[in-house]
Amino acid sequence: MATSLPPLRALRQALHLPPDAPVLRPALWIGAAALAVLGAYGAAAGWFSPQRLSPRRIINTFNANFGEHPGYRRNHAKGVCVLGYFEGNGSASSLSTAAVFGTTRTPVVGRFAVPGGNPGIADGSVPVRSMALQFSSPGGEQWRMGMNNAALFTVNTPQAFYQQLIATRPDPATGKPDPARVKAFYAAHPESAAALAWGKSHPPSTGLGNGTYYSINAFELIDAHGEKHAVRWAMQPEQPYAALGKPAPTDPDFLSHDLQQQLQQGPLRWHLILTLAAPGDPTNDATRAWPADRPTVDAGTLTLQNSAPQADGPCRDINFDPTILPHGVALSDDPLLAARQGAYSRSFNLRTHEEAAAQTPAARKVNP
Repeated sequence: MATSLPPLRALRQALHLPPDAPVLRPALWIGAAALAVLGAYGAAAGWFSPQRLSPRRIINTFNANFGEHPGYRRNHAKGVCVLGYFEGNGSASSLSTAAVFGTTRTPVVGRFAVPGGNPGIADGSVPVRSMALQFSSPGGEQWRMGMNNAALFTVNTPQAFYQQLIATRPDPATGKPDPARVKAFYAAHPESAAALAWGKSHPPSTGLGNGTYYSINAFELIDAHGEKHAVRWAMQPEQPYAALGKPAPTDPDFLSHDLQQQLQQGPLRWHLILTLAAPGDPTNDATRAWPADRPTVDAGTLTLQNSAPQADGPCRDINFDPTILPHGVALSDDPLLAARQGAYSRSFNLRTHEEAAAQTPAARKVNP
């Protein structure tokens, strides 16, 4: 029977070290590896470089801009939950192996929201709305989307997004951003011009149910042969678009109230329209539009049946991180996606911790 080498001698041979070379004991190897992993994570999180742009800095900036609102999302703090399903029609199954693209029905939990970290903001004070969705396929696989009613984003890097937050911070004296500072930011970021022009020519819709919502970032669809197809998508409503007039309704919650009334009359539907890129179309720049003649595919229909308050609704505990993807869908090289992932995670961890702390006996004594 063959005999095994002494552990340290075998380790020296495996590492191609001289016979008398000092070697860490296994426990120390494990400890060193753990410290290396912790160090790498800490570096990525910005623990050792306070000036590095990190999820913590981005979320702290949201807090500085909108105030502290424990238990709420740091962005899109005001929203409403929705429930429904997605029915794939099979038209996109040649582009991706994702289960939702088959001829199948997939349960969906979603959320409509307005931007910013203030849960008390009036709906009519901002032109942007968002639609977030979680598709739950059999076997536990999920696909999460975070979309806006603007086809383009104003910046194309996390650093520029952070600078935009700083530039648009409300002045304590007026409660509004300093116009000169905002103007200087956009002068330094000419890539923002396309999104600003798009917004001027596409006023928001009268409600949540007749608006189109865009992925903004590019993604990749992966077919059964492993081929990748760069794509952006949009949820296009069956309800006809109508522009919101000025002034906006005086009801600060008119969007959620209108949605609730419409759903009481029947479900609302959108079509998932995939736009396929051609060679050379930018996938790493959310400020640049693709040409209008790019081919599109109607992949299926989203049907929303019910709404619920976010305080105790089914969307409350979902982190709508758009980088959570099913097999058959992958991230593109857009740098904003990694930043979104980090910021969503940081926000989720903070608010769930705050919610848990609010349920402790000590907290209940103070706030019964």
